[in-house]
Amino acid sequence: MNIVVLVKQVPDTESLVQIAADGVSIRKDDVKWIMNPYDELAVEEALRIREAKGGGVTVVSCGGPKAQETLRTALAMGADKAVHIQDPAAEGADALGTARILAAALKAMPFDLILCGQRGVDEDNVQVGPAVAERLGIPHLSFVIKVELLDGRVRGHRVVEGGTVVVEAPLPALLTTQRGLNDPRYASLPGIMKAKKKPLEVKTLADLGVDPATVGAAGRKVVVRALKLPPARQAVRMIAGETPEAVAAELVRVLHEEAKLI
Repeated sequence: MNIVVLVKQVPDTESLVQIAADGVSIRKDDVKWIMNPYDELAVEEALRIREAKGGGVTVVSCGGPKAQETLRTALAMGADKAVHIQDPAAEGADALGTARILAAALKAMPFDLILCGQRGVDEDNVQVGPAVAERLGIPHLSFVIKVELLDGRVRGHRVVEGGTVVVEAPLPALLTTQRGLNDPRYASLPGIMKAKKKPLEVKTLADLGVDPATVGAAGRKVVVRALKLPPARQAVRMIAGETPEAVAAELVRVLHEEAKLI
């Protein structure tokens, strides 16, 4: 079985995010970059399927030179090979532009199953996976927390409000992964050493036959006008009193007279 995993490099959620001078992007100099956590679930699931069914796992990412770090991490976890789409004309692509690029890359490689995180923790738009499936003309199952491979079909247990629903689709298909699917493995030292020798192919938009005018900043359908940090919160006010009754009475007074909430 040929499994392709789409991965993205994102800022570590524990990093201090600061707005850049242009007011529409973040400062990237001091940010720690990691593999998107939801994509880690996809890589892990692909490796488990390969271990059970055989085949190969290819990881694909679109991004600048640093994106190779994330691809190497996936290779160190156990993926067989990687494809890095790196082109200055692709920088600034929105979700649909990224999906166009990834779909073009996928059309040039064999696949039975495509896995990717249900969203990137940087932009949170939940669009790339479904848009890739749409451009490839294949079914997709989103928010999957359990995967079962049948004869020529895939069954996914997916999250819905208040529970789960079980759905099936013919292969090839694309699945987006959700927390609860698995616990991703760590890259071992031998895996890290082997990753250095695994194939990592770099492709440009020209290699994929993608018109630069349709992707990147030039092809964005969504334009960021401004980024602003949330307003600073007021300091917590502690209500003091000699007894619980006195504290309660003072709290009611503050809520009524000062906060105007009751």
